[in-house]
Amino acid sequence: MTRHSPVPRIAPVFCAVDTIELAFAARCARAAQAAGFGLKLGKEFFTAYGPTEVRAILPQGTPLFLDLKFHDIPNTVAGAVRSAAAAMGPMMLTIHAAGGPAMIRAAVEAAQGARQKPLILCVTALTSLDASDLAAIGIAEDVSSYVKRLARLAQENGADGVICAASEIAMLREACGPDFRLVVPGIRPKGSAAGDQKRVMTPAEALALGADHLVFGGPLRAAAAPEASAQAIAGEIAGVA
Repeated sequence: MTRHSPVPRIAPVFCAVDTIELAFAARCARAAQAAGFGLKLGKEFFTAYGPTEVRAILPQGTPLFLDLKFHDIPNTVAGAVRSAAAAMGPMMLTIHAAGGPAMIRAAVEAAQGARQKPLILCVTALTSLDASDLAAIGIAEDVSSYVKRLARLAQENGADGVICAASEIAMLREACGPDFRLVVPGIRPKGSAAGDQKRVMTPAEALALGADHLVFGGPLRAAAAPEASAQAIAGEIAGVA
């Protein structure tokens, strides 16, 4: 199992930009930079524009979280990781833990060969899923035990961390220890709507539980001014830092 140095307790926040509106995406990227945050880009933006526009809208020095959730045979995922690392230099990128041990190891090995090694984060259960959703796809397990099982699988095969709901932080710290990165989406400022996320928390709540990285996107997309939304998150975090 690959070991990593302990991660900081208050670590970067990433603004999720999931849109095909190029001008708005660029504005959100600038808002993220101004707040001292990183930028998360996922399948919607990447499918529309590819690596060229990812590089074009990313302000210089802004950390990139590339959330493409690779899930394929090991050789294909390894090639995708190498390509992503070379083309965009992400700080972090995602794969599905459900791809299995060989796929996870292939992704980790590919990342280690990159000039700028990205952190490999595994997706366990998407934050839009609850127990009834898992049952519908034939997984006879509650969300917590399913997440814990896949997180251990990820760690045992060298992944740097997992994407998890804030409600799972304490459980995963106990299961995987202090050096395993926990990246928490579904973050909502006080008073904002949950949207399509079923397991959400405020920044202060997630950080108090020990999250390493936070991701928020819904409030950014819904705001009339994404700059104000990013600064509101920064203000909440400053209050607990």
